[in-house]
Amino acid sequence: MKFYIVIPAHNEADVIERTLQSIVQQTVLPTQVVVVNDNSTDHTAAIAERFAAQYPFITCIHTTSSEAHLPGAKIINAFYKGYNTLDKNYDIICKFDADLIFPHNYLETLALHFNANPKLGMAAGFCYIEKNNTWVLENLTNKDHIRGALKAYRKDCFEQIGQLKRAMGWDTVDELLAKYYQWDVLTDATLHIKHLKPTGISYNKASKYMQGAAMYKMRYGFTITLISAGKLAYKKRNIKLFKDYMMGYLKAARSKTDFLVSAKEGQFIRDLRWKGMRHKLKL
Repeated sequence: MKFYIVIPAHNEADVIERTLQSIVQQTVLPTQVVVVNDNSTDHTAAIAERFAAQYPFITCIHTTSSEAHLPGAKIINAFYKGYNTLDKNYDIICKFDADLIFPHNYLETLALHFNANPKLGMAAGFCYIEKNNTWVLENLTNKDHIRGALKAYRKDCFEQIGQLKRAMGWDTVDELLAKYYQWDVLTDATLHIKHLKPTGISYNKASKYMQGAAMYKMRYGFTITLISAGKLAYKKRNIKLFKDYMMGYLKAARSKTDFLVSAKEGQFIRDLRWKGMRHKLKL
């Protein structure tokens, strides 16, 4: 099974070496890895180039963009800069962050899952962060959700969902569309990935409304957005985020921002969200 990996990297000099080291030590090696040095001003490029010189399956390309560290379009634009340098002879395409340490059997285990189930469209493990010298689950989302930091897609699924959206919310709408097209999504709790920089730690103030806008663009509707925004703010232990998320949603609604999904896909997404909430409440 051919794994192709694209790693967007913006100023990750303090962590990317450990990420790449964990990849080159996999029991099943990837066929190709592209590190996209996205406008870094530190030594990210030098570290990636050193690995590229040592390992023939690793390449490093350089691109320019804003200097801000933002979720959404910036990351996916960098992903495509790397993806477009690859041939399309892969089985699994991965978008990995540059601040992860993977267990040695990570790709091998993913391959077992994909080989065992031809309808498996996406699979991943779980992110853990260090607190008080202990690695604990980074519990920001439901346990059946694959984090944006470590996405792995079967080629046919990746193509059918229209690849990745160049917008905040790309790492939620991809799963929702995979389910819309009847692909299975799997999270393996035995795979613990060390997340060296907790989610959002380096995002700037410009990103604070983006989560709510993403909920609008995924056609959640006001009520589901209200519930989702409250839940996410609670998980992050920051009630001010609830206001930011709702402001982002309302700003996007007032400006009639373009949706990421069709009306039919949006109805499926809302039905799926309501079904999930009813299941949790056992209604």
